[in-house]
Amino acid sequence: MEGTANKGSALDYVSITPTDYDESHSYPVIILVHGFGASMYDLAGLAPAIHQTGYLYLCPNGTVPLDIGGGQIGYGWTTPGGFNDPEEAKSTEAAFDAFMEEMREPYKLEPSKILIIGFSQGGGLAYRYGLPRPDVFAGIGALSASISDMEELATQLPDERTQPIFVGHGDQDPVVPIDRGRIAHAQLEVWGYNDLIYNEYAGAGHEITPTELRDLSQWVARVLPPLDSQTPGVSPGGIILP
Repeated sequence: MEGTANKGSALDYVSITPTDYDESHSYPVIILVHGFGASMYDLAGLAPAIHQTGYLYLCPNGTVPLDIGGGQIGYGWTTPGGFNDPEEAKSTEAAFDAFMEEMREPYKLEPSKILIIGFSQGGGLAYRYGLPRPDVFAGIGALSASISDMEELATQLPDERTQPIFVGHGDQDPVVPIDRGRIAHAQLEVWGYNDLIYNEYAGAGHEITPTELRDLSQWVARVLPPLDSQTPGVSPGGIILP
């Protein structure tokens, strides 16, 4: 696999092309959305563990630069708690709209052949952006995440709620406590989502464990099969980044 850092007009991003990438093919696409204080590189390492040959991966960079100490800059999708601010949330979603439109032609994005998977604040964005757009996203993955401003989001939900959703959370998470993951799960059930996987990981903190990654990979293969239909799993290869 090969990763390339790109300067987008709306969002910078890393694109990860599969082994033996053929530009003439339309690959299923997985969008990986990082958490608060991280960057577009943070989730790139998930790609070879999910599947090395059957998907194209896009990892966008957050819109809000953050001083995370030691001279390092991280990024968020909003300021802390910003998804509860309608204007800030709207601005983030507009940037993501522009990103998706920019990706459409060069990467042959096709509706229903895209997954959006986010960690922490990125999972919150996956909920906010993905749930109202089941025609675009074949499924949503939310890892160590919560749902903000549920009343406002409820007004945007489709009538048919069959979109597959994977929710994973460590039961010792000190950053996004497990109760917030349980509340998100319960609310999704109340909203009537019927293709819903919810897993708690014993002893896990604010992290993606190997067990969770295995479960996520199996869900990905079921919801959006890889182009080559090979069985996914943790692979020995890696990503070449500049």
